[in-house]
Amino acid sequence: MVKKFVIAVACLTAAGLYAQNGTVSPYSYFGIGDSRSFGTVENQMMGSLGVYGDSIHINLQNPAAYSKLGVKLNNGAGLTNYAAGVSNRQVRLKSFTEEQSSSTTNLDYLALGFSLGKGLGIGFGIAPFSSVGYNLVSESQNTNGANVINVFRGEGGLNRVYFSAGYQLLKDLSIGVTANFNFGTLENERIQSVEDVQFGTRDFRTSRVNGLDFNYALYYTPKITDKHTLYVSGRVNTQANLTARNTRRLGSFFTSVEQEIEAIDVNLDAIGQRNTDLKIPTTTTLGVGFGEDRKWFLGAEYSIQGLSSFSNEFLDVDNLVYEDASTLSFGGFFIPQYNAFNGYFKRVTYRAGLRYDRTGMVVNNTEVNNFGITFGLGLPLGRELSNLNLGFELGRRGTTSADLIEESYLKINLGFSFNDLWFRKRKIN
Repeated sequence: MVKKFVIAVACLTAAGLYAQNGTVSPYSYFGIGDSRSFGTVENQMMGSLGVYGDSIHINLQNPAAYSKLGVKLNNGAGLTNYAAGVSNRQVRLKSFTEEQSSSTTNLDYLALGFSLGKGLGIGFGIAPFSSVGYNLVSESQNTNGANVINVFRGEGGLNRVYFSAGYQLLKDLSIGVTANFNFGTLENERIQSVEDVQFGTRDFRTSRVNGLDFNYALYYTPKITDKHTLYVSGRVNTQANLTARNTRRLGSFFTSVEQEIEAIDVNLDAIGQRNTDLKIPTTTTLGVGFGEDRKWFLGAEYSIQGLSSFSNEFLDVDNLVYEDASTLSFGGFFIPQYNAFNGYFKRVTYRAGLRYDRTGMVVNNTEVNNFGITFGLGLPLGRELSNLNLGFELGRRGTTSADLIEESYLKINLGFSFNDLWFRKRKIN
């Protein structure tokens, strides 16, 4: 029954993942859109830590942790883990003078992982990489004193299909790699109208993007005492070399009815912008944690990305400068008694964390940063190794100064982590 449910989810959502608009943020106007969290609900609720891994949960961020997958049953059969996550994000957008609210609901990941024995684990799946979804209005006056209205709209985003493998190289030491294929379409439109002028102009740009990146990981988990384990990880997500196939269409329209009058396709080959490169800089992450197996864990991570080298020449923005980005995360979990026969909530996993992101975007000479507090529950499903994960994130990004937007958000996550027999050997009695 569980497997039928997961297959149904895959069929219904895999196609929809490509088309979804996963954000309503004005900051998705920049770059390739809002970067999405590439992690399961379990990891996200610990401040998006990737330093912790175990045998029954997939760790999307740390491919070396796949070496730990592989719970064995009494008959020697291994369990396969499959996971899915969805989220709803309630956002309040606030400027210096106005305020409005909106929300989005999205599929966050669909993943499968299992052990091949002898310390080797693999996994694959699909998840969003970035999302574009904005509708901005800017008003100014031209030299004649007439009001000029610019409307900026955007939608689309990038998704990733990934394959991961982790191998226990030595006792307590594992290595891993994830190969990501990123693909999707970014659409951006600018509409301009002038007071008392009958005609307006429209500039519509589309980029079809695809490319690869790799995430390499080293994972060290020695026993410090009989009960306690040290967790140390180092990860390098290499530069994503993306290629964009671009189109641009310019036109005019009647402002009274927004009916198009004339439009032409710009010859981008003549100006060298038909095919452009988008290089998402390398991200390096170091993490450390300490805990007691099936009882508690505390950890911290620090990531840095050389975003100052990023540019998008096809969608150049005048008031934007990129600086190096960084993230600092703290988090952990607590289980009162994982094998309690009485008292369901004694077997519940309680998770919490926080994170601070320097996004690397400097708009109107002002840094755009993000701070979030996370917490959630891992609810066991019966006496099995499967669980339902419920999480919450409260956060704030941006500021109302320098004509910017402050985003206050509540994100509600729902994740499923199932362990079941998939590759069962046939036997004849």
